[in-house]
Amino acid sequence: MTDFALSYGDHVTRARRDGRPVVALESTIISHGLPHPDNLRVAREIEQTVRDNGAVPATIGMIGGKIVVGLDDAQIEHLALAGDVAKLSVRDLAIAAARRADGATTVAATSAIAAAAGIGVFATGGLGGVHREANLTFDESADLTALARTPIVVVCAGVKSILDVGATLERLETLGVSVAGYATRRFPGFFITDGGFDVDWQLDSPEQVADFIRARRDQEVSDGALVLANPLPADEQLDPALHDRTLASGLAKLAEEGVTGKAVTPFLLAHFHSSTEGQSLAVNVRIILRNAALAARIAAAENAGTAVPVGFAVPA
Repeated sequence: MTDFALSYGDHVTRARRDGRPVVALESTIISHGLPHPDNLRVAREIEQTVRDNGAVPATIGMIGGKIVVGLDDAQIEHLALAGDVAKLSVRDLAIAAARRADGATTVAATSAIAAAAGIGVFATGGLGGVHREANLTFDESADLTALARTPIVVVCAGVKSILDVGATLERLETLGVSVAGYATRRFPGFFITDGGFDVDWQLDSPEQVADFIRARRDQEVSDGALVLANPLPADEQLDPALHDRTLASGLAKLAEEGVTGKAVTPFLLAHFHSSTEGQSLAVNVRIILRNAALAARIAAAENAGTAVPVGFAVPA
């Protein structure tokens, strides 16, 4: 093993040895997505939700230049508390390793690392995508191109509603990324249940998603991802009127302060959290817990090849 090869947490090593299902989890939600102390609490809740639904969690991140597939609790706490954690997309991984950096992995990086580790299911909150006015700025998340070449199922609540949802769906189509709604033909908008667009396909159970994984593998035709869009129930979403007002004020503030590039998404999410007095934060947490539960059920179904119990545990 070289100095920079992937390393595995003990619990993931045991799961791989024993043939147990594993779910990949990102680490940017820990270091960049949620404020302290919520970040550490939620990271632990996400992992426990995966366990409660029949799979082994593998939170992915970089510690001292080493990519770790399955951070232990002390490493998760380090990424939650440290102030100099780099936000790592795929292009940053080797450079950050050379610098012996600590880093949190984005959707793009987590997907690529998980696929390299043989993990087929990944749970996150919302994807990055095409930014508003991208026709002028060319600002588009690396998540999209990474998913075009990564054979993984990404369970998410669509793309963040602060982005151009329609343009993002168009880019996913162009890139050949499969998109399906989970028990819906409408694409969710992260904080809100309905993002305003239809999707062509619907999958209704973990077993159907597991069949997708097997079909892609057996066909040997496509090596792209499946974006499985799992909307919040309508009674758990952020109030749509509040969402629209907050988004409008956030975009105005963004232009006023001249925020661009990588800073746009964290700026707008922070604006949502402050302007909604924590309501969006609660919704964000609910999203990732529901997605973690569903991802675990999919991984268990694919691993077993048989039905898994209906109904999954999500912390209240």
